[in-house]
Amino acid sequence: MVKTPCIGICSATSLGDVVCRGCKRYGFEVINWNGYDSDAKQAVLSRIEKFTVLFLSSRFHIFSEAALKRGLEQFSIPFNSALSPYCWLHNLLKKGRGKINNLSYFGVSVLPDYARFDVTALAEQIDEDLMALNAAHLERYGLAPDHSLNRYPSDSETNLG
Repeated sequence: MVKTPCIGICSATSLGDVVCRGCKRYGFEVINWNGYDSDAKQAVLSRIEKFTVLFLSSRFHIFSEAALKRGLEQFSIPFNSALSPYCWLHNLLKKGRGKINNLSYFGVSVLPDYARFDVTALAEQIDEDLMALNAAHLERYGLAPDHSLNRYPSDSETNLG
């Protein structure tokens, strides 16, 4: 069973955003999630993971996955252990915004090129970048599910493969 990427900050259903501000699924993916088969769900997670790792790994270093996992569990922040720890970090930055005083407690450091930035400001910039990339990807590839085939486009069909 493929776990939902929802982290409880849904703007797709509550505000009608094209891209959810929490999990970064497209609105139609949030709405149709329970109707997707495992392959379709995995395709969604793969895109989210690739985009998230792209932005977060260029700004942060995770030096202890165990500390990150422990901190997320301690603060009851949802994460999918099957995805990259950078996806876990994204959830921490979203759900812990304004509450994180010490990233090293979570086994994370900011890379030198970004050390001058406040973590909250850095998280907001990453979020804006992720939203823009997801929106551009949706526009470029027209990723609405193909209901006639009852499937979601594969990675190879969306140039993610």
